Amino acid sequence: MPVNRGFFVETERRPAGGKNESKKMNTTNRKVATRFGSATRFDLRPTPGAPFRATEENELERLKDRLLRKELANATELELNARLRRAANEAAALAWVTAVPLLVFPTLFEEKARTALSQAARQEAIRERSRELLAA
Repeated sequence: MPVNRGFFVETERRPAGGKNESKKMNTTNRKVATRFGSATRFDLRPTPGAPFRATEENELERLKDRLLRKELANATELELNARLRRAANEAAALAWVTAVPLLVFPTLFEEKARTALSQAARQEAIRERSRELLAA
């Protein structure tokens, strides 16, 4: 008695493509008459995806560098350098997706730089308190 292992094996092979199969195929596949209407044409005008802003990108980079240098000149700690650079990059990325990046960037950078400086001051205050608590 054979054991069922999850599959069945036929002992008798049937020939593929017998006469009965070809008759069925001919009766089921009928040609259908096709009718097409008059040809329709459309006027396609490509729409610009985004305006070409390479010159604005260069101007934005120059503006970013100028404002960042001015802010870094006022920074006294080395840790502020990385924070201010990150703030400038974030502000530039946000400004770039607007319609007028050169007008928006200075305000965004000012806000981001102020936030970065306040976070650095807050972190320094927390470090100072932690030192005092560890010393006691």
